[in-house]
Amino acid sequence: MLINLDFEANEPIYQQLTNQIIDGIARKELKPGEGLPSVRSLAADIGINLHTVNKAYQQLKQEGFILIHRQKGVVINPDGVPKADESYRAQLQKKLRPIIAESICRDVDELEFLELCQSIYNSYKGGTTS
Repeated sequence: MLINLDFEANEPIYQQLTNQIIDGIARKELKPGEGLPSVRSLAADIGINLHTVNKAYQQLKQEGFILIHRQKGVVINPDGVPKADESYRAQLQKKLRPIIAESICRDVDELEFLELCQSIYNSYKGGTTS
């Protein structure tokens, strides 16, 4: 999986890294049980501070995407990502609200918004990029 960070973006580097690893899992480019580079190795490979990688890995661990073993290193959760529960759904709704509100402010109509969501969702199911 290729990591592509935008150092000029407003989004923090650790969040970009977190999102790209989740993207790789969703696209099945990263499989359950597959190893990821160590914090030091990944930081050196992409030229960022190891604390940035550590922050991304800790967030992914907390959300159940990866496991960190002292001996095995960092691996994609072999049991798969935990399924959505009420807490996750509430968090999802909280994240979507400002995106939907901004879309309404920018005159993106409901159908266009839903079609865009459907297109992105289908790109993950079909493994194509959008």
